Amino acid sequence: MKQLSRRTFLRGAGVSLALPLLEAMMPGTRAAAAAATSPRRMVAINIPLGFLGEKFFPTGTGTGYELSEYLKPGEALRSDFTVFSGVSHPDVDGGHSAEKSFLTAAAHPGSRSFKNSISLDQYVAKQIGEKTRFASLTLGDHSLSWTANGVPIPVEQSPAKAFAKLFLTGTPKEIAAQEQELDQGRSIMDTVLEDAKSMEGKVSAADRDKLDQFFTAVRETEQRLSKAQAWSQTPKPKVNATQPGKIDGTDLVGTFKANFDVIRLALETDSTRVIALGGTGYGLVPTIKGVTQAYHALSHHGKNPEMMGQLALIERATIDAFWAFLGSLKQSTDGGSCLLDNTQVLLGSNLGNASGHLTTNLPVILAGGGFKHGQHLAFDQKNNYPLPNLFVSMLQRLGIESSSFASSTGTMRGLEMAGV
Repeated sequence: MKQLSRRTFLRGAGVSLALPLLEAMMPGTRAAAAAATSPRRMVAINIPLGFLGEKFFPTGTGTGYELSEYLKPGEALRSDFTVFSGVSHPDVDGGHSAEKSFLTAAAHPGSRSFKNSISLDQYVAKQIGEKTRFASLTLGDHSLSWTANGVPIPVEQSPAKAFAKLFLTGTPKEIAAQEQELDQGRSIMDTVLEDAKSMEGKVSAADRDKLDQFFTAVRETEQRLSKAQAWSQTPKPKVNATQPGKIDGTDLVGTFKANFDVIRLALETDSTRVIALGGTGYGLVPTIKGVTQAYHALSHHGKNPEMMGQLALIERATIDAFWAFLGSLKQSTDGGSCLLDNTQVLLGSNLGNASGHLTTNLPVILAGGGFKHGQHLAFDQKNNYPLPNLFVSMLQRLGIESSSFASSTGTMRGLEMAGV
């Protein structure tokens, strides 16, 4: 079997497509060697309006906890994630302003004198970012990424543009032509088809299976991006409620799914190993059956049962997309293991109770990444455990020598590394 360059691309019509990690790209070629060289990665996701606590947090603690309504769809992945309760960032207040501190833990983000500090993803990117084409990616409506000087990293709001940034190369004219063809339904795989066929005789059976899986994922991602783009041109639906101001209708969940697809492909191709995804759809009426009010307005439900019911529809659809994302990482091979085993995925929120603008008791899940999972780590609901301790554990599992981050007091108690 011919060894291929780690940066092998499929090319056609002036554009190219990066390939995932294959056996033929590494000396030794076999699963043991592949596993030894599989990089560790991190994805951080913030849902700025949080989740209804009674539907998110489980009952019971340790490994014998009972799954909550929002956790039940992820039951097949139970051994791949840990859920936390009673955690928060010390001295981070300010309601919605706390979004700025989700990955930095910088105190008092709502104050006039506030200056942010470096975010977890950018701290990691400084250590391992030089190993990939992109040191990090910042996606979503709101940036979670901040430099050491407290300057926000520009965010890419469009999954389609993020996809083009990651996978299309060539002259500006060639890229524009390719993007137009994508808009018209022509796949990148059609463009690089001849080059793709030539790969068949150069790789092992295992590589051929992985290429087929990857090519299928590319086509499916393109289809979802086209759908998300189409929604942006669709007039907002008529609703039986009076909303303040003009609210643009959009497919909030479809946008999340498109971002998740792009993230998975970025990880599979080792285009980056550090990704932050901010929330979206603050003031919008999501295109979800049964939802007639804006997401942000519903989050301030004041315990109104009807509003809480509509909010639950949004939150359930959002977290279902998250479980599907984890499932796709679980199914994607990565050397001798799977992509989820080598990728830390942090899901959380800067608000523990959006209705009251509370920044305590944050809903947090950590999946994958080489930890011993399958448990509920429950801490004091009144005297919260410092969430930055989890960040220290994540850094150490990434191979980054760090004993502290922001207001941490050590590593996360009760969370152990797998294989240690």
